Amino acid sequence: QVQLVESGGGLVQAGGSLRLACTASKRVFSDAVGWYRQAPGNQRGLVAQITSNGRTDYADSVKGRFTITTDNAKKTVYLQMNALNVEDTAVYYCRVITPQGDYWGQGTQVTVSS
Repeated sequence: QVQLVESGGGLVQAGGSLRLACTASKRVFSDAVGWYRQAPGNQRGLVAQITSNGRTDYADSVKGRFTITTDNAKKTVYLQMNALNVEDTAVYYCRVITPQGDYWGQGTQVTVSS
């Protein structure tokens, strides 16, 4: 079993930046690691992910503003979020996809004020 702990959420003004971090309790082989978000009344959707072969994927709405990176030594995946807008307000979750199954963090709230 792998526990994922997210941090870095909070309240920020529009145009500001935040960096989210998700740290795993142990090292695992993953097919992909990524960030998802869910706003009230909406389904959870992909924000960004890195696959095992190094490919990165971004939702169209965050391309050019968000960057996903990993630090394998720290077992951590980051999401750098710049030029935030009110539509980015959501609970952000990290996800690790492994051959044995998927693991999710508990979520961290990001609120962007206008």
